[in-house]
Amino acid sequence: MASHVIRHWNPEDPAFWSKEGRAVAQRNLWLSIPALTLAFAVWMVWSVVVVNLPAVGFRFSTNQLFWLASLPALCGATLRIFYSFAVPIFGGRRWTAISTASLLLPSIGIGLAVQNPETPYEVFVLLALLCGFGGGNFASSMSNISFFFPKAQKGTALGLNAGLGNLGVSLVQFVVPLVITAGVFGSIGGQPQIVEKAGTQTLMWLQNAGYIWVPFIAVSALAAWFGMNDLSEAKASFADQAVIFKRKHNWLMCWLYIGTFGSFIGYSAGFPLLIKSQFPGVNALSYAWLGPLVGALTRPVGGWLADKLGGARVTFWTFIVMGLGVLAVLAFLPKGGQGGNFTLFLISFLLLFAASGVGNGSTFRMIPVIFLTERTREAAGKGPAAQEQAVRDANKEAAAVLGFSSAIGAYGGFFIPKSYGTSIAMTGGPEAALYLFIGFYITCVLITWWYYSRKNAPMPC
Repeated sequence: MASHVIRHWNPEDPAFWSKEGRAVAQRNLWLSIPALTLAFAVWMVWSVVVVNLPAVGFRFSTNQLFWLASLPALCGATLRIFYSFAVPIFGGRRWTAISTASLLLPSIGIGLAVQNPETPYEVFVLLALLCGFGGGNFASSMSNISFFFPKAQKGTALGLNAGLGNLGVSLVQFVVPLVITAGVFGSIGGQPQIVEKAGTQTLMWLQNAGYIWVPFIAVSALAAWFGMNDLSEAKASFADQAVIFKRKHNWLMCWLYIGTFGSFIGYSAGFPLLIKSQFPGVNALSYAWLGPLVGALTRPVGGWLADKLGGARVTFWTFIVMGLGVLAVLAFLPKGGQGGNFTLFLISFLLLFAASGVGNGSTFRMIPVIFLTERTREAAGKGPAAQEQAVRDANKEAAAVLGFSSAIGAYGGFFIPKSYGTSIAMTGGPEAALYLFIGFYITCVLITWWYYSRKNAPMPC
C-alpha cells in the first residue's frame, strides 16, 4: 500500500511537473473520470425508473413518484458535506475506491425491488436515498483531483473530471430505456415484466436499470484501488479544513454554484417529468437525455474558457444567458394546457443546460484562484517559507471549498423538481417556479460582478 502514497508533490514546480508530475496527475484523472461517471448514473437513475414504475404494476401517486425522483439529490447533497472533507482524511485513492464500491448497494437493490410489484414504497424510498451515494462522490472526486494539478491547469482538469463525470446523467437517461427492453443478463437477471401499451403487450426488464451498472462499478472500484495515488501533503484533519466556514468567499461561491451546478442537476432530475406534464403527447425519455448531455459536454469548455479569459468574466455572462434561457422557456410553454411549441421549448432548455455546464466549469476555476490569492496576500513580505505555506494552505482550503460548494449546489437537484411540482399544484403550471429561477440568476449576476468581475473588484479571478 505504501507504494500508492506519494510523499512529495509540487505541481507548481515546472521541472517536477514535466518530469513526473504530469503523468501521475493524468493517470489519476483518467481513473477518476469513469468512477465519477458511474456515480452520476446511479445518482440520477430514478429520473428514468419513476417514469416506468406505473407500467410494471406499481400504484404510486404522482406526488410519490416526484419524491422518488427528488430524494437522491437531497441525500446526495447532504452526503457531499461530509464527502467534502474525506480525501484529506482518508486519502484520494482509498476514498475513490470505497465510495465507488458503495454504488453496488443501490444498483443491486433496485434490480431486486422492481421485480416484485408488492415491494413497499418505503423500500423504494430507502433505495432512492442510497442512490445519494453517487451524488456524494462528486465532492470527494473534485477535491482529490484539485490537489494533482497546477493552478494554470486546474480549470481544464476539473472541467474534464466533472464534465465527463456529468455525462453519467445523460448516459443513464439514454442507456436505461434501451437495456430495459431486453434480457441483457439472461436468466441471472430475472424474469421480465409484462407491460400493456395501446392494447398490445410488451416485455420489460426494469431490473436492468440497476443491474447494468454493477460490472462497471466493480471494475472501476478495483482500478481506483490499484491505480490511483494518495498524496501525503494533502493530509488534513477536519479541524484544519473547517477554517473555510469562516471564509466569506466560501459562502459566496456556494451561492454561485447553486446557480450553475444546482441548475444543471435540478433541470436534469426534473426534465423528464416536466416534459411529460407540459407536453403529454411527447415521449419524454426520447429527448430528456439531450439536456444533461449538452451540459456535461460544455463543462470542460467552461473550465478551458475560464483558464483563458478568467473565471469571473465567463461566470458573469453565463448567468445572463441562463436568465434569458428561462425567459425563452416561458415563452414556449403551453398556456392553460393549450398551444406551446415543444421544439422551441427543447431548444431553450438545451441553451439553459449548455450555459449551466459552462458556468459549472468557470465557477470551479474561480475557487482555487480566489483562495490562492487570498492566502498569498496574507503572506506577502513574510519570506519564502511563509509563501510556500500559503500555497499549501490555499490548496487545502480550495479543495474543501470545491467539495462543500458542490454539496450546497447539489440541493438544486431536489428543489428544482419540487418547485415544479409545487408550482403546478398551486397555480396549474410551472411558470411561478421559472420566474423564481430568473430572480435567483439576477442575484448571481450581481454577486459575480461586484466581488469578482468588475474593474477594481476586491477579488478578481
